[in-house]
Amino acid sequence: MESGGFLSRTVPSVGSEPADSRGGWRAARFLLAVGFLERIGFYGVQANLIMYLNGPLGMSTAAAAASVNAWAGTVQVLPLVGALAADSRLGRYRAVLAAGVLYLLSLGMLTVSSTLQTPQPHAGSSPSPSSARLVLFYIALYLLALAQGFHRPCAEALGADQFATTSEAEGDRSALAASRSSYFNWFHFSISWGYAIATAGLSYVEDNLGWAIGFAACWATMVLYLAFFLLGTRTYRAEKPVSGRSFTEIAWDWAARVLRRKDATEDTTAERLVAPEREDESKGLVAKLLPIWVTSLVFAAIYSQLYTLFTKQSSTLDRRLGGATGPVVPPAALQVFVSVTMIAVLPVYDRVLVPLVRRFTRHHAGITPLQRIGAGMAMSGVTMVVAAVVEGRRLRVARDAGLVDRPDVALPMSLWWVVPQYVMIGVSTVLAEIGLEEFFYDQVPDAMRSVGLALSLSAMGAGSYASSVLVSVIDWATRNWGAESWFSDNLNRAHLDYFYWLLAGLAAFEVAAFLHFASRYVYRKV
Repeated sequence: MESGGFLSRTVPSVGSEPADSRGGWRAARFLLAVGFLERIGFYGVQANLIMYLNGPLGMSTAAAAASVNAWAGTVQVLPLVGALAADSRLGRYRAVLAAGVLYLLSLGMLTVSSTLQTPQPHAGSSPSPSSARLVLFYIALYLLALAQGFHRPCAEALGADQFATTSEAEGDRSALAASRSSYFNWFHFSISWGYAIATAGLSYVEDNLGWAIGFAACWATMVLYLAFFLLGTRTYRAEKPVSGRSFTEIAWDWAARVLRRKDATEDTTAERLVAPEREDESKGLVAKLLPIWVTSLVFAAIYSQLYTLFTKQSSTLDRRLGGATGPVVPPAALQVFVSVTMIAVLPVYDRVLVPLVRRFTRHHAGITPLQRIGAGMAMSGVTMVVAAVVEGRRLRVARDAGLVDRPDVALPMSLWWVVPQYVMIGVSTVLAEIGLEEFFYDQVPDAMRSVGLALSLSAMGAGSYASSVLVSVIDWATRNWGAESWFSDNLNRAHLDYFYWLLAGLAAFEVAAFLHFASRYVYRKV
């Protein structure tokens, strides 16, 4: 390598053009726009979903939180289905195309289901929905999860594929690896804008103008999503699927590898997919990645509180801006502070911190993905400590104001008290979630990049499932053995602070376990 190696080279910026006619930032810009639009349409539903279940659908707080966590877990696990389908037969391009069609279908059905009764946002006296409406709603909701399953791993992996490093010279590979690492940061910068618009704008529309109008706006956004994706077709460097076997065969072969079945055939799809790689690189892949996957579950469970209990907690506060006559901020809109944090932090991280730290570590991303993940996990634990302290103060305010049995009255406590926990979740996401995506993308064979990203997303999904189970078990136990459920519908008598302290303790154990496994991890050569 020439003197100075890749440190002496200029990392391509978002606006730079590739040397060839396909790939590079020219193609990636279309996928950044696609990611931005997709977040608006998708999070226009997810960000405010607990309020929809708790309001028009009439669910209790605990049931709504558990339902949202279970659905969110499915959202994050289904990318394994989309990724396997893409890497086996469809290819990533056609998988994203399929996602666009599914988004239009599911959001159209969701819009129709919301019109089957008169919208009464967040009204505790909402009539019970009809069976037909519930069936249509849940079919639409899980079709939306399936669409996400095709979109998320394949669109993000297709973007990273625009910086392929397999055939270039050593110096070019180093520069492209740096650009690819930068791409993950800019991808999340882009989708953070979409997330901000969805949480601040669409949640306001749903709360004040009606759910049907909000869901219809999500559908219209997905029309633009599909249009932008098709517009960039001529610029993409798309990987072709490398297997002719069926999805069922691939799933069976991967299950055989995970379970280490002795009767699994040598000519498995997984072996075909890693044929260009050295055979010893594929051995023990699952055993190497599983500890990292498992030790990220608590971080994922903490993140899932963002669109469930954080939102319910915020709904009890004084959310007026500019005094008594000012507008009232929808509870879900406070999630915009996560987006604002990511939008502010990511450019600084990518353009200031990474080049600065790179001078000392000589790593193309400044720090390794595992170091980045560990820092994010630690931050998520501190976030739960802050959230528990704030919730303890909220309960004291309710008692002091004599509003314990008046859950319909906003407490004399400003919404700004909960902003720090949203900001800290944003910082932990910049570190841990993006680090997990880059780590799993890099550590799987080249032909299974979509599966790699799906593995990171499935960890987030499994964490949501874990949160759902934990909430349900604690709700049952405290209702039967305690004076009041930790998740009582009257949050002034609940104990979300106890739950937050529990998650903080689990996060401490998680960080200790993660450091143990990360310190022994040997990176796959890329």
